[in-house]
Amino acid sequence: MAKSNIIPASPGLTHVNSLKTLVENRTVFSLEACELNLFETYKKSELVSLRFNDLVVTSMLKGKKVMRLFDKPGFDYLPGESVLIPANVEMKIDFPEAALSNPTQCLALAIDNKKIVDTLEFLNTRYPKEGIENYWRLDERNYFFYNNPELALTINNLINICQSNFVTKDVLADLALQELLIRISQSQNLTELSSEVPETNTYLAQIIQFIRLHITDKLTLKAIASKASISTTSLYRLFKRELGISPVEFIIRERIKLSKRLLKDDTRYIKNISFEVGFDDANYFIRAFKSHEGITPKQYQQLNNKD
Repeated sequence: MAKSNIIPASPGLTHVNSLKTLVENRTVFSLEACELNLFETYKKSELVSLRFNDLVVTSMLKGKKVMRLFDKPGFDYLPGESVLIPANVEMKIDFPEAALSNPTQCLALAIDNKKIVDTLEFLNTRYPKEGIENYWRLDERNYFFYNNPELALTINNLINICQSNFVTKDVLADLALQELLIRISQSQNLTELSSEVPETNTYLAQIIQFIRLHITDKLTLKAIASKASISTTSLYRLFKRELGISPVEFIIRERIKLSKRLLKDDTRYIKNISFEVGFDDANYFIRAFKSHEGITPKQYQQLNNKD
C-alpha cells in the first residue's frame, strides 16, 4: 500500500461533444524527440490493444485500468503509477469502471530511441557509476514503479511543455526528457535495491545490506560512511545519484517497511513498534509513516487485521 504521487496538474478532459470515440479517445502532441499521447476512456471495455514503435513511458492520471504486458497476469493501474513499455510491445487493457461520469485518463510519452541512447551515453561518460559493469540504463524488466514527487513533477513539466506554444519547446522538452530518463533510472535502481536480496552486487548494494543489518540501531551517516570508507559527503552524493534520495530518506523507508510487518500484529502498540524499528520519537514515526503510506500506522494496523 505504498503512497503514490499524483501528477500535480493533470490535463483537462476533452469536452464530451469533441470526443471521437468513448474508448481510448486520443489527443497527440508531437515534438522532435518525443510524442505525448493523452488517452481518455468513457465506457467499460476489455482487452483494448495498443502498441508503439518507440519506448513509451505511461502514467495514469485519472480512474483505473487493468494492464496486461508480456503474457503476465493483469495488474491494477492507478493514478500515481507509471509503466515503462519497450518499443513494439503490445499492451492489452481493461477499463472495468470507465463511464461518462467516471472516465479514465492516461498519458503515453513515446521517446525517440536516439534521445535515450544519447542521454544514457552522456550519463555513463560524465557521471559513471561505482563498480564494474554498472551503468546508467533503463531496465525493461523493471517496468512498473510508483511516482516519487520528483518524477511526478518532471512528467508534469513535460505535459506543460508539449501542450505549450513556446518557440523553444523542443529545446525545453530535450532537457526535460533527460531529467525524466534520469528519474526513471533512479526509480528502477531504488526498486531493485529495495528487494530483500538485491540482484546487483554493487558497492551501493553492499552499503544497503549494512544498513539493513543495523536498521534498528542508532544509525548515523558518519558510522555508515566510515564502514564504507568514504566521506559523509560522498555517501550522500552516491545515494542521490544512484537512487534520487538521501541516505536518511532510505533509512526511513527501510524502517517503515519493517514497521509494516510488525503492524500486522494487532496486539502491538504503535509507540513500541516505532522504537523497535529504530525511531527515537513515536510522533515522528507516525508523521513519516503517513507521508510515505498515505495513512497512519494505526489505520494500517486496523486495515490489515480485519476479521
